Amino acid sequence: MKFKTFARLTAGAALLAISMPALTQSVPSGPRYGSFGVDLTTIDTSVKPGDDFWTYVNGGWDKRTEIAADRASAGYGVKLTEEAEVNVRKILDDMAANPAQFGAKGKQIGDFYASWMDEAGIEARGTAPLKPYLDRINGANDKAALQVLFASVGYQSPVGLGIIPDLADPSRYTAAVGQGGLGMPSDYYLLEGEKYDGFRKAYRAYIQRILELTGVADASAKADTIFALETAMAKVHWTPVQSRDIAKLNDPQSLEGLEKKAPDWDWALLLKTAGVDSSPTILMTQNTAVTALGKIFNETPVQTWKDYLTFHFVSSNASYLPKVFDDTRFGFYSTTLSGVKTKRERWKRGIQMVNGALGESVGEIYVARHFPPAAQKQMGELIENLRGAYKERIEKSSWMDEATRAAALKKLAAFEPRIGFPEKYIDYWSLAIDRGDILGNVMRSGEFEHQLELQRFPKPVDRTLWSMTPQTVNAYYNPLANQITFPAAILQPPYFDMNADPAVNYGAIGAIIGHEMGHGFDDQGSMFGPTGKFENWWTEAAKTAFKARTAALGAQFDGYEPLPGLHIKGALTMGENIGDLGGVEAAYGAYQRYQATHGKAKVINGLTGDQRFFLSYAQAWQSKSRDDALRNQVLTDPHSPAKYRVNGIVRNVDAWYVAFNVKPGDKLYLAPKDRVKIW
Repeated sequence: MKFKTFARLTAGAALLAISMPALTQSVPSGPRYGSFGVDLTTIDTSVKPGDDFWTYVNGGWDKRTEIAADRASAGYGVKLTEEAEVNVRKILDDMAANPAQFGAKGKQIGDFYASWMDEAGIEARGTAPLKPYLDRINGANDKAALQVLFASVGYQSPVGLGIIPDLADPSRYTAAVGQGGLGMPSDYYLLEGEKYDGFRKAYRAYIQRILELTGVADASAKADTIFALETAMAKVHWTPVQSRDIAKLNDPQSLEGLEKKAPDWDWALLLKTAGVDSSPTILMTQNTAVTALGKIFNETPVQTWKDYLTFHFVSSNASYLPKVFDDTRFGFYSTTLSGVKTKRERWKRGIQMVNGALGESVGEIYVARHFPPAAQKQMGELIENLRGAYKERIEKSSWMDEATRAAALKKLAAFEPRIGFPEKYIDYWSLAIDRGDILGNVMRSGEFEHQLELQRFPKPVDRTLWSMTPQTVNAYYNPLANQITFPAAILQPPYFDMNADPAVNYGAIGAIIGHEMGHGFDDQGSMFGPTGKFENWWTEAAKTAFKARTAALGAQFDGYEPLPGLHIKGALTMGENIGDLGGVEAAYGAYQRYQATHGKAKVINGLTGDQRFFLSYAQAWQSKSRDDALRNQVLTDPHSPAKYRVNGIVRNVDAWYVAFNVKPGDKLYLAPKDRVKIW
């Protein structure tokens, strides 16, 4: 089981060598979008920049763009992800056509993909692949046997066990435990209103249907019982906002401490089964929930838990079973919860599955074909200019005292950027893949990842590990290592274009770099020191000033209403909003540093460099979502919707007002005293 409360951590890496011929990469002669890197055809001139900057930049695109039937959203993130999928598919096709070129690793990837694409075989095998796993559940006739399943790979559990770096010493690993076990976001069980009544009714019907397809007797009554159990669990879960409070999440316990605080669990058995019983301490996160879930566990009949485990095992693996199972899961999780009407093409879903199981094997080839070495050099300059801009802003900060300023600069200097791809790749040689056993392949993949973690557990934390593959369109900050990571696939237009105007790159990838660096100084990341240790480096005066500024930003976002009656939660999105604001401010400062070295930017197409910078920032957030997906995001996701990551940020940036002549009376206008300045 994976447990990632504080940081997205990699499953691990070992040296992987694949024999490949030299590959030639084509280099475009100009920017991908427009004449300088921004697509000006998306602009809606009927909207004033100061009234709605996101719509001013993206309104034309918004009007003419329909969300694909197989997607919950549209935008550049989706577009680049699909392009990466096409590129990965070409790799898999090459493996199929030239297996000798790629050797055993290529066969492993090809067989895994083939096992997914074999729809006829999956239909012919029916539910037979489920038998050994359901037999194991059916044989769990007491509370001890249930807990063995809870701590085993592939089975649902009310509590999640895993391995993370120790907050007190991030150079070593520790075991961790926290809440889990629900089939919907916790709010969906509890919120009042017709919309949520509909979600609950649909989920209860989904439980019954999965049980019926599996051949479980009394499916209706058991669905009622399972739904009632999960509702009781949801009532004791910490909310997403509560689960952001790292100080409260940080409750390390000895085995004896766990047994005292949550006596309804057999901790010795759980930890031994998970393979982490050698850990001297166990990080008990969401401690009150873990305790309350133990009481629910003990008060609930064994048969109810067996039914619960059966439902969740089949539901979690429905995509690897005959079409009726796959369609049923899609109908609830994609259509009902997110508004998606059509399943994605099977090969696209297969690409994501292969990326999840053998992603670094694929990633090594992806990098060779699609990530030019020159991109690393250009990114390096961007990052160092961002570091310099943050340094200037921290040095000039009016609210920080000297002691806190010195500590912040020390942490900034220790930031470790990682660009494109890991220095070593995971070797999956021991993962057995069978072309005729997709469910078994998935289960063995999960066990392989778990065993990798157990192999690393007694050793020092390996800082070279990545938690994203190179072909992932994303980026992240790891507070427990003080690292920022940018996979190859995100380093593409419109985020990063080697042929674009520098203002465009600073406004897009520069703001993304600044955002990730900003996480080191957000309301959570600021609790970690330069080595990733959970420690206080703030004076009380600086902490008070910081909280006043973040509270003001949170209040701004509390006022935004993406759907009628549904407001953004400023406390939930606080870290991302701080990252966005600091990222834009630092990226703008970095762009000024670039101009100081390379010369002042010229006017292009009547647009100044500053205007192009902010246009690029807004273009990078060209995205729209279905209402149900947007609702889910607002209730559960720490990221604000794209429109507010533009409008809610630029209105606090002085340079934006100057660039677009924003005046009092404009809807986004804030008086200088009301603009939030943090980093």
